[in-house]
Amino acid sequence: MTTMAPALGTRMHTRVSVEAPGITGKYLSIMSYRRDGTGVATPVWFVDDGGRLLVMTTEGSGKVKRIRRNPAVGIAACSARGRLRSVPIPARAEVLPPAEVERVERLMGRKYRFDLLFIRPIRAIQARRHPERRNEQPAILAITPN
Repeated sequence: MTTMAPALGTRMHTRVSVEAPGITGKYLSIMSYRRDGTGVATPVWFVDDGGRLLVMTTEGSGKVKRIRRNPAVGIAACSARGRLRSVPIPARAEVLPPAEVERVERLMGRKYRFDLLFIRPIRAIQARRHPERRNEQPAILAITPN
């Protein structure tokens, strides 16, 4: 088998990988389950924390409510719109205490530094349009592949 080097002028794309098999890139699809067993997939940003994947969301989100009821989830690498890029693997999710929020914010800020330049203004506009969401508390999900 021969391997070819990239042509001059082409850019090599690197992906951030985590210890979970098949999970690379910027987006993670979390499949959490409703009471009736129906799965709900949500694309989210994530960071690696030594074998656990950490996700930041809001305390009142549907995924947090579903995970508190049933910690079994499916995870897979995905696109920003949720299109799966790897085979889903079973995992277990838990909601971490509020003391973890600052640390995870720093980790997210490092990984998504440039993305946040675009997202922060959009979130500010959303906050003005939805004042009832202004005081939502952040929640950190720790996801461990089975």
